[in-house]
Amino acid sequence: MASVRVDSWIWAVRVVKTRSAGTAACKAGHVSVNGDRAKPAQTVREGDEVRVRLHGVERILIVKQLLTKRVGAPQAALAVDDRTPPPPPREERPAVPVRDPGTGRPTKRDRRELEQLRGY
Repeated sequence: MASVRVDSWIWAVRVVKTRSAGTAACKAGHVSVNGDRAKPAQTVREGDEVRVRLHGVERILIVKQLLTKRVGAPQAALAVDDRTPPPPPREERPAVPVRDPGTGRPTKRDRRELEQLRGY
């Protein structure tokens, strides 16, 4: 086996949940192979770089092994070299004051206290 379809491969290594989701990602332009936008039937070979953008996160994967069938997570991890950079640290935000349900609209005094707390 010299090559595998890209939509089948990203499904087999558990990047997407279903093969049809892999096909839809390719058609939407969220998958690229070696820097070029990939159609679902495009083939991948060992050593190719596959970039998949799902849920606002781009994953950079290097093909180490060709798979046509979906395998377990430990075998899928061996078939991929994941070079995705770690996400940036989350920003700490001040706690948003929450009013108890059923207390009605805030009074003018409550509104002023909330604005003071928020720093307006």
